[in-house]
Amino acid sequence: MNQRLIGAATLDAGANEQARDAATQQVSWPVNLTPASVEYQSQGNLLIIGAHDDCVAASRRLHSCGLASVTLLAYGKRSDTAWGNVPCWHIARQQQSIDIQGYLGSFDVWLDHDEGPINLAKASIDRPHFDLILDLGEPPQLALELNPPGYFACQWHTQACEDVLQAIPEHIGAFEKPRYFQIDHDRCAHDSSGHTGCTRCLSVCPADAISERQQRIESWIEIDPYRCQGAGSCTSVCPTGAIQYRLPQPQQQHDYIGRLLTRYRQAGGGQPVVRFIEAVHRQSEVIPTPGHLLDVPLDELGAGGMEHWLGALVSGACEVRIHCHDTLPASIVTMLENQWEQTRSLLVALGHSQDRVQILGEHDQDARDALPCHDNAIGTSKDIPDEMLHQISRSGDKRERLNMILEWLEAQGTVDEQRHALPDDAPFGGLTVDTQACTLCMSCVAACPTPALAAGESTPQLRFREADCVQCGLCASACPEDAIRLVPGFLSSPTRYQRHIKHEEPPFECISCGKPFATVSTIEAIKSKLADHPYFAGDAMARLEMCEDCRVKDVWRDMAKNPESQLKV
Repeated sequence: MNQRLIGAATLDAGANEQARDAATQQVSWPVNLTPASVEYQSQGNLLIIGAHDDCVAASRRLHSCGLASVTLLAYGKRSDTAWGNVPCWHIARQQQSIDIQGYLGSFDVWLDHDEGPINLAKASIDRPHFDLILDLGEPPQLALELNPPGYFACQWHTQACEDVLQAIPEHIGAFEKPRYFQIDHDRCAHDSSGHTGCTRCLSVCPADAISERQQRIESWIEIDPYRCQGAGSCTSVCPTGAIQYRLPQPQQQHDYIGRLLTRYRQAGGGQPVVRFIEAVHRQSEVIPTPGHLLDVPLDELGAGGMEHWLGALVSGACEVRIHCHDTLPASIVTMLENQWEQTRSLLVALGHSQDRVQILGEHDQDARDALPCHDNAIGTSKDIPDEMLHQISRSGDKRERLNMILEWLEAQGTVDEQRHALPDDAPFGGLTVDTQACTLCMSCVAACPTPALAAGESTPQLRFREADCVQCGLCASACPEDAIRLVPGFLSSPTRYQRHIKHEEPPFECISCGKPFATVSTIEAIKSKLADHPYFAGDAMARLEMCEDCRVKDVWRDMAKNPESQLKV
């Protein structure tokens, strides 16, 4: 680090610390005092899975802990060791025949059998499910990064197992936890009329709480609130905002960051760096942070993504730092790194330094405390768009918020009118339309979950606004003529916010009354497909060139002249 920055740190540290203290006293982290919640009911019916002797030993340890029942599902060599009248089932160690679904108070466990699957709880304790599961196996039956509440996986004779044995009796009774998310299926880009589009959320949940539900034609995204543990990654990758975090809501997070930076500047602070960190790890830090570091104390680091990082830069931060910790689930780390790469690419495309957003390791204290490499925020204090920030903190549309942020960053930077490559699955890009194949049927418009595609108001047109496109692919899947191709990448140009005509045709006018009712290409396509249909044989083919009213009139005139003609179809 150069000497000028070191000197500045020494000179301004006290002033920055005072400014930060003043800002944090005036601006409170948003807290939902009455969040929606889900309730668990556990009566203490426990299933223990593992080697026979380990299961028996565990059941002995838990004998007088107030459990309603204990059932053993053991594998390996069967010894003579037993424990009271505890039900015990034996399977081969390699047997992959156990199906476990559910959560605290409602675990369904099915065991394969020659005569059909056995509901283990029903067969053992005459109940539909178990309340708790202790899995001593290696590997455990569930290989998830975040196991469902009530499922404990550990090895016998370990400290982790001792901790679990102490914790199990505490999971008897009624419990509540927040409902961390809300989902708006109308905004979801996953499915339209049986066509599959966006699947980003399905691969990022460390608790495996997100699934696709399928009906005969349509499918939809479903989140199990009982298995959801609030990791927040689904809300960060959702391009439309269909999945929204609730603790706090994204608008509240934007508002907090904006007000915190404003108060910091007003109190005389300089060179602010916004750090996103989980609150529990922030509280465990021993060495105090420097005054220029302003924290966003998230419950879960995955709940803050590209939208909020870039929003912090717009609000006046010189840099943004995402402070990870060693116990983050691997899927969250992968998601954060993907969002980080997208953010860096967007900054470069808009003419800014990619180093304004950084990811830090848990023990990287030097990088945590360093002054920003950039002395100033993007733009100047006079350029900070207070009115726009107010709109961002009030807008319920994620894409609208992100577009406002990107448009402002574009105005403060330089654009090259080029399309910039982004990491795979980034929700930015355009599309091309084969005008020779497109019939302007508007199936793509009906399938598009955002305002990206629209029909012409008074003439047959297909119009497109790239800023709204999330690259879900529903338009391409829905096109019956296979005329649409996606073009991934971020277009560094103001034109991405404008609506462009991708294809247009003059309207086809009814040959009988002159009313415009379709396009030339649509009529030609229909005539080609129905050329051999007996109903449109001969002069009847002209009906396809008539509007709906004139077509009916022509049919009735023909029937009046020859009533038996309808029997020939």
